Amino acid sequence: NTVMATQMTDAHRRFLQVLMSNGITEGSEARKLHQRCCETDKVFYAHDKLDDFIRTINSHLQPLFMQIRKGISEDDGRAHYAVVNLAETEVTKMASDYTEIELELFRKTMDLIILSENGFASSTDILNLADQLKTKKMKKKEAEQVLKVFVEDKWLSEKNGEYTLHTRCIIEMEQYILSNFQDVARKCNICHSLAIQSQVCESCGIGMHLPCVRKYFRAQTEPRCPKCNEFWSCDIP
Repeated sequence: NTVMATQMTDAHRRFLQVLMSNGITEGSEARKLHQRCCETDKVFYAHDKLDDFIRTINSHLQPLFMQIRKGISEDDGRAHYAVVNLAETEVTKMASDYTEIELELFRKTMDLIILSENGFASSTDILNLADQLKTKKMKKKEAEQVLKVFVEDKWLSEKNGEYTLHTRCIIEMEQYILSNFQDVARKCNICHSLAIQSQVCESCGIGMHLPCVRKYFRAQTEPRCPKCNEFWSCDIP
């Protein structure tokens, strides 16, 4: 049995603690945190070693069925990190924080978002679901309040009355979404993360995140699909 090359230090533990209490951490914040933790505990620090640092933590989290995962914001393409519980395949992670009726509203909101063409659901459509819930009917005012909490807790994002899944939700629930929405859920052809807001090739059906579309076609003279080479008919963001 080979001994793990790198032991978990206090710096690793502190980094993990902060990540867990944040729910989700933006890439630049994670890099600052990495530096701070290493300097506080006087352990080796190199600015380009964050991935190795996280790999060490993940090797110790493996027996606990947990993992620090990296995902990208569908909004601006920035990296984010979140701690994922691999043992919980359903929306069970949320069950301790929300009531059954709140979870039902969340699931139905998720359905609307994932089944939509642009990865968004309007507040009107979501609030119309509130009085059709199986658990019990929810008043619209109550539903508005619950949606607000989902946004505060970083499960949903809201812009001008339109809701989409927060980066935290996408990172933590990727497996759940891929297995429960097999017909419609797709991974981005460029970064291979789950893509909710995406553009889709009309010829072969691959999808790409909007920031990935922007980055990929910036280097191309003519926008052609990276898979089938057909002309990319969507407007480049």
